[in-house]
Amino acid sequence: MTAIDYDLEFLEDGRTIELISIGMVCDDGREYYAVNRDMPVRRIRKHQWLMENVVPHLPKGHGDARIHMPKRWLFHYADHRVKHRATIASEVAGFIRAAGSDVELWANYGAYDHVVLAQLWGPMIALPEGVPMFTNDIQQEARRLGIGWDELPKQTSGEHNALADARHNQTVRRWLAGQARTAAP
Repeated sequence: MTAIDYDLEFLEDGRTIELISIGMVCDDGREYYAVNRDMPVRRIRKHQWLMENVVPHLPKGHGDARIHMPKRWLFHYADHRVKHRATIASEVAGFIRAAGSDVELWANYGAYDHVVLAQLWGPMIALPEGVPMFTNDIQQEARRLGIGWDELPKQTSGEHNALADARHNQTVRRWLAGQARTAAP
């Protein structure tokens, strides 16, 4: 079994969920990070929490005077991590398939993450071959083991950066697996 831990940042309004960024880390050492070039920028600009917590982690220009980034831009469109949704869908499917035929997906509070992930390809029935139809949830595993939120390893930096969050999810999932082994009779 190979695990892929992931996190998505997204805009949701109670009816729709729109991808902003995705981070994935695999037990085999590979990592993936992308920002959705097609995100609904105007709607995100109106969302104070996203503007304060997620947008600061998106790729920005790095001091090159030749790069003019109007204030209305949330991210640097020319950054190699900024990709069209269709490209992200293709690359994510490839990333998951490269982990082999026995893959587990893990996320923290992963219900919405899995919906956003599945919607990369359209409806749930359109999931590509090799992409699991569900995501294991770190919080459910902690609860199953009788471990509270305050007992879990804490993230020290990068919260709401999808790749940093995915790395932390991997740390927590592995820690929980160790707790499960220790508790086993």
